[in-house]
Amino acid sequence: MSSFRPKYVTFDCYGTLTNFQMAEAARDLYGAVLEEAAIVDFIRDFAAYRLDEILGDWKPYADVISNALERACKKNHVAFKPEHGETVYARVPTWGPHPDVPAGLAKVAKEIPLVILSNAMNAQIGSNVAKLGAPFHAVYTAEQANAYKPRMKAFEYMLDRLGCGPEDIVHCSSSFRYDLMTAHDLGIRNKVWVNRRHEPANPYYGYVEIENISGLPGVFGL
Repeated sequence: MSSFRPKYVTFDCYGTLTNFQMAEAARDLYGAVLEEAAIVDFIRDFAAYRLDEILGDWKPYADVISNALERACKKNHVAFKPEHGETVYARVPTWGPHPDVPAGLAKVAKEIPLVILSNAMNAQIGSNVAKLGAPFHAVYTAEQANAYKPRMKAFEYMLDRLGCGPEDIVHCSSSFRYDLMTAHDLGIRNKVWVNRRHEPANPYYGYVEIENISGLPGVFGL
């Protein structure tokens, strides 16, 4: 890919660029009432329910978190309090980037416009993007697209707004389930997987693997 200059490099935000701390939030809320093995199960269930909650019609992300948290509590026999969902939702805009992100992004941004497609609310994302340390050409949210990734509708919204096709971009994400599988199905051939070690490798989907964003400039020979 070092000789390919896309029109845009597009990114997932939470997890790939921003240090996604849902597991830490769950530990803070329930770590005192669950043993270690049980809290690990709870965190896994909370993540699975969040994904399940976004596969249908769009709903506010506060509802996604609250519903997923309530379902995880039910499965793990923990009392659910609505204010817990509100607490987790309020944390999201406070999260900053992984340490490797600012320098790597800034170097690429000098040569190629950067774009974010995020499963976020409009009111959340600005604070997170401001912490990333690089300029972005555009930031698109699930609220704008009226659909969450991994639904194709979210990606199609981004491509329509950018006025380009799947062949014109490189999509970069740490998640197959949320991003790279759908990117593959839409014909986005040029993909970068950031191996944050929260999902296993899956070479079928065709990508360049990097350990973190400090490796992204090298993908383009920068």
